[in-house]
Amino acid sequence: MIPAARPEIGDEERAAVDRVMRSGMLAQGPEVAAFETEFSSIVGGMHSVAVNSGTSALHMAFLAAGVGPGDEVIVPSFSFAATANSVALAGATPVFVDIELDYFATDPSAIEAAITPRTKAIMPVHLYGHPANLVAIKAIAEKHGLLLFEDAAQAHAASVDGIPVGAWGIAGSFSFYPTKNMTSGEGGMITTPSDEVARLSRVLRNQGMERRYENEVVGFNTRMTDIHAAIGRVQLTKLAGWTAKRQENAAFLSANLEGVVTPPTAPGAVHVFHQYTIRVVDHDRDAFAEQLTQRGVGSGVYYPTPIHRLPSFRLDLDLPITEVATTQVLSLPVYPSLSQGELDQIVEAVNAVAKAGA
Repeated sequence: MIPAARPEIGDEERAAVDRVMRSGMLAQGPEVAAFETEFSSIVGGMHSVAVNSGTSALHMAFLAAGVGPGDEVIVPSFSFAATANSVALAGATPVFVDIELDYFATDPSAIEAAITPRTKAIMPVHLYGHPANLVAIKAIAEKHGLLLFEDAAQAHAASVDGIPVGAWGIAGSFSFYPTKNMTSGEGGMITTPSDEVARLSRVLRNQGMERRYENEVVGFNTRMTDIHAAIGRVQLTKLAGWTAKRQENAAFLSANLEGVVTPPTAPGAVHVFHQYTIRVVDHDRDAFAEQLTQRGVGSGVYYPTPIHRLPSFRLDLDLPITEVATTQVLSLPVYPSLSQGELDQIVEAVNAVAKAGA
């Protein structure tokens, strides 16, 4: 069975963990500081603040930028729940809008239509590693005086017009969950051009302290450990090569798959293929996935239920493109360690299932 995801952990990561364990400095320390400095190099020199998860990165960024009760934040409903959870955890209200089907990204025209006097911010999601239409969305944010956040949990090293994601607005948030394009085991990173947002993010992650026992706000314990940072530092050195391999694998799949809609890349965008997500249009998607499993190919559905219909939100909204996406999307293996034989097996399985159902 070819799994849907396969974390990439090697001897270098194990050695880095052992180095930290021998040092005796396990909590947030020099490894975290070095990881932050090194990560800044892939986001155009933005401040980088390491935390314990991608969700914490989203949450701390909102709080540090002053988003809170009474505010609305426009987000897509076609995403992982953490996108909206982080808004709610900050005390604000997520306002769900529809997506563009080609790129599974927030529709700029839907954003414009959703703006109210309470709107404080917009947060597109760079889903599956493809950047949202940041040129149009940034223009909307500037036109209406709104803060622009980026949920870049799946988009390490993606860019639009040469500008990396995470560097377009007041803050970007990345995840280092084990199946992401790079991992620290668990972890997240806030990126921001703002000295004050960076400072407050560091204060909030550390019980509200910049200096020990001088708590200036009610804060959290969302620190990253040096163990996790050491893993992340090693993975960051491999990210460029892994990204190129993901793109190479995706190009092979797109050139050879039949009977499904393969993922396009928008002009000016760099897609980093956290997921290679096809659309199954002419077949029952769930049956299609089951038949792939029978042929030894794992796959995943991200996401079967839009956030606004989850029990945690349960809103009656008309988001037709989102509803279509939830019934059609299917993510195939695309990770760097796939062999050519495995890529051939994926193509053969998809084409056979598509043909059988035609």
